[in-house]
Amino acid sequence: MSLSNWLTKPLALFVVLVLIAACSPSEDHTDVAADTTMDSLVTAEWLSEHLNDPDLVVLDCTVLIQPDGKGGFDSVNGRTQYDKGHIWTAGFADLMGELSDGESPFGFALLPPEQFAAAMSALGVSDDSRVVLYDASGSVWAARVWWMLRWIGFDQAALLDGGLAAWTEQGLPLSTEPVSRSAGTLTVALRPELIAAKDEVLTAIGDDSVSIIDALPEAQYRGAMSMYARPGHITSATNVPVMSLINETGRYRPAEELEKLFTGDRDSRTITYCGGGIAASANAFVMTRLGYKDVAVYTASLQEWSADESLPMEVAAAPEVINE
Repeated sequence: MSLSNWLTKPLALFVVLVLIAACSPSEDHTDVAADTTMDSLVTAEWLSEHLNDPDLVVLDCTVLIQPDGKGGFDSVNGRTQYDKGHIWTAGFADLMGELSDGESPFGFALLPPEQFAAAMSALGVSDDSRVVLYDASGSVWAARVWWMLRWIGFDQAALLDGGLAAWTEQGLPLSTEPVSRSAGTLTVALRPELIAAKDEVLTAIGDDSVSIIDALPEAQYRGAMSMYARPGHITSATNVPVMSLINETGRYRPAEELEKLFTGDRDSRTITYCGGGIAASANAFVMTRLGYKDVAVYTASLQEWSADESLPMEVAAAPEVINE
């Protein structure tokens, strides 16, 4: 694949960078079933103890990045990875299939909310479910599904900290058998403010009360490398690369470290973006956990923005190197 074609492949190089950078069930089943509380970030140990809870739906959200044989990469749904081994109660949530709008020119485009709710219902999610989401890349892809569930008004979802690797590191079992659940009933209580469109982003550039955060690698932000139609970042955006959220084990950093990365007003509007709204969703997930009250994801991100020459972008100078 030529460089020009590569630039049209949203998020592929980003995920490559992510990948490079990167218990037994409880005996007291009555107590486990009675405990319906769940943090929005759970450990492999917690999940192994609650895996048999009747209201718990586990979903594998993996997207694969594979060489295309021509020196480039393609994004592929993760069903082949799922078939090779997944958490044994997990269904497969296809971000490149039924969970995105395949008619859109942009990858991972949002479905209409009712259609997304129907797709999640088909995976067994109901209004009274709890949902744990993971993938094979540290749960970055899963964060997008988490954010979409929040968008339609569903709050009982969590990410598996560290993703599938955290599960296997504990020696916990995988299965190659497909999992399906009876369809659930998931209603929509839409929060439209959780999704930003390009017109809002354009207005935010001149509004000091709104922060714009780029979740892509620092080199992409500066314009030293380009994955999209134009190099650089949306004018006025600051940079919090998604990989800065993760420690050397592939898990999210402690809250006190994450708080140093996000320095804006927790009550003010913040819009996150990346290439196609995946890394941006991970940033939004962390900001929500830190108590930011008005966060939105620009899901079309640079796929859309960089292709429109009328929309402003800028490049940043390389960091100054001081020779001692």
